[in-house]
Amino acid sequence: MKENISIFDTTLRDGEQSPGCSMNPKEKLKMARQLEALNVDIIEAGFPIASEGDFEAVKEIAMTVKGPTIAALSRATQVDIDRAFEALQYASKPRIHTFVATSDIHLKYKLKKTREEVLEQSIRAVEHAKQLTDDVEFSCEDASRTDLDYLCRVIEAVIEAGATVVNLPDTVGYAIPVEYGDLIRTIRQRVKNFDKAILSVHCHNDLGLAVANSIAAVLNGARQVECTINGIGERAGNASLEEFVMALRTRPDALPFQTGINTEEIYKSSRLLSSLTGMMVQRNKAIVGANAFSHEAGIHQDGVIKSRMTYEIMTPESVGIKHSTLVLGKHSGRHALKKRFEELGYSLSAEELDTVYQEFTRLADKKKEILDDDLIAILNNETENDEFSYMLTSLQVMTGTGVRSTAVLEMSDGKQTYVDSATGDGPVDAAYKAIERITKMNGQLVDYTINSVTWGGDAVGEVFVKVIFNDVVFTGHAASTDIVTGSVEAYLQAVNRAISARAAKMPGEELIKNQANAV
Repeated sequence: MKENISIFDTTLRDGEQSPGCSMNPKEKLKMARQLEALNVDIIEAGFPIASEGDFEAVKEIAMTVKGPTIAALSRATQVDIDRAFEALQYASKPRIHTFVATSDIHLKYKLKKTREEVLEQSIRAVEHAKQLTDDVEFSCEDASRTDLDYLCRVIEAVIEAGATVVNLPDTVGYAIPVEYGDLIRTIRQRVKNFDKAILSVHCHNDLGLAVANSIAAVLNGARQVECTINGIGERAGNASLEEFVMALRTRPDALPFQTGINTEEIYKSSRLLSSLTGMMVQRNKAIVGANAFSHEAGIHQDGVIKSRMTYEIMTPESVGIKHSTLVLGKHSGRHALKKRFEELGYSLSAEELDTVYQEFTRLADKKKEILDDDLIAILNNETENDEFSYMLTSLQVMTGTGVRSTAVLEMSDGKQTYVDSATGDGPVDAAYKAIERITKMNGQLVDYTINSVTWGGDAVGEVFVKVIFNDVVFTGHAASTDIVTGSVEAYLQAVNRAISARAAKMPGEELIKNQANAV
């Protein structure tokens, strides 16, 4: 039977300490609810003594989130511990997490205290916390650089004082897996009352070893792992929750452990955190990066088409991603190209595929990624169908604080002029809705990016959009000193490309009739 590993999520405490990742109480509560859906065992909600905002966030989470244990951090002082419990008292399962540094480096330069003074402080802190709640965690900050004999003394003393969890952080990411595993094993062997507490680990990623160290610790007896979504945290971050959890799930042969994590909520949790903090994950980030389940090399694509097991050790669905992606680029082969055309509704003969593939490879040498509208343009041997293209001739918008934005558009297809208006959440949204009313093309905007290409207040802004029409992605691009105008022209380009694609599939009269009857 697999042993259970408790997941202690510190995204809202240590993770939030990552530069640029601060969240207000409302945002922290939203993230905490998602962590509850993810089914983490413990949520470290914050550091209540640090600020009034952090106190309120911990209090609100304690009152609202009832599934996981709610923990709050405190230094090993009575005032910190009291403040932590003041916020935690509303939790159905509160935990006070108190800590003090134990390495000689920290004692000498930061605390300016002796080992005996810190030992006594640790005992007093745990005893006081124990009077407030049964669940008390104690952390030996910088444990991986602490003298082993002294570390064992501190651990034994705080367990005797009532600590239910003892955490041994690799605070500065200094350890390597073999020595960190040895440390955990040695602690188990030398601390007499070890069996009275859960051993926890908290690893930082300064050398890129946080997850590896966490796994080494678990293999040697640790039964709680402290981690964060997307691996955010101080400096290079913490152990990544998604990487640790999926390592256990993917390699049960080597790691006979389990967690209670609902892995299908992983991707959603990652995206939510990115949207709240603005810190996006790198494309090649394990598990949740944009490239994690993407394949461009032709040999890999051919293998995945035949059996996903050839190049995917876990399914994208297992972490909440709908499907893997075959990225079409200069390394792609005929099999992937043919499959994507079939998904777009085009069945190509071998001769047609050869012809299209030659044009595809020429274009792939110029572009990093080939999108659906590029493929359709290659097939049609043209980029636009002027017969059904719209042009923006006039745009007026009204927006401001406390009013709903309105856009009035005038467009022409070369034969007729169209005028319509719409309201929306901002001028761009209103303008897009007006375009939909005129063209009868209702799309789903999936990407909207603005880049400044020049300097100053009159800088030219480049707008890129990706829009889905009938399950096909179309792109648009425009540049303008007026961002709203550029946004409209970019969206209109995507609309025109979608119409051009439809025109290639049906006669002109049928297309016009189809557009006129569209909802």
